[in-house]
Amino acid sequence: MLKDIIEVSHQENYLLYLKFEDGKEGIVDISQLIKFTGIFAKLQDINYFKTVKLNPEWGTIYWENGADLDPDVLYSIVTEVEESNLKLLP
Repeated sequence: MLKDIIEVSHQENYLLYLKFEDGKEGIVDISQLIKFTGIFAKLQDINYFKTVKLNPEWGTIYWENGADLDPDVLYSIVTEVEESNLKLLP
């Protein structure tokens, strides 16, 4: 089920804070998700990477060169990390 991203902000290096429409939020290391080749090559320049934008119509993040990421994949990562952290609690 698609959950739209409603907020994005650059943290450091290739880390992005993401918030989804259902309130789930977390930090995703984009360098662990993509290879900096093809349309993603320009994102290796950290200054360009920081220009990430939110496209509310698509419910995801993108860069001006046309690179974007599947919000379902990002949501899975955020919720998986959240669930892992919950499992660590006594």
